Amino acid sequence: MGTAIVWLVNTILSLMTWAIILSAILSWLFAFDVINHRNRFVNQVASVLDALTGPILAPFRRFIPPLGGLDITPIVALLAIHFLRILFNEMSAPFLIQVLG
Repeated sequence: MGTAIVWLVNTILSLMTWAIILSAILSWLFAFDVINHRNRFVNQVASVLDALTGPILAPFRRFIPPLGGLDITPIVALLAIHFLRILFNEMSAPFLIQVLG
């Protein structure tokens, strides 16, 4: 059971990482007019990614202003997620595996 919980937490953190990366790439594609919002599929993908990453990035956006039009909050969020993954795997995961099996 403990191994399954550790796997689930690591998978969720990985999915959050990929959602932030995809959202950043999609925003760059919008900014450089490679793709546009008029495409219905692209618009739906962008809205889903914004809904997923918005709550993650919002606390960072309160403290980190855009630097000359460049939003570095995805980088800071990715660093925070990686920090949480290391912290969880080093401190909580062994305890969960030992107690729950």
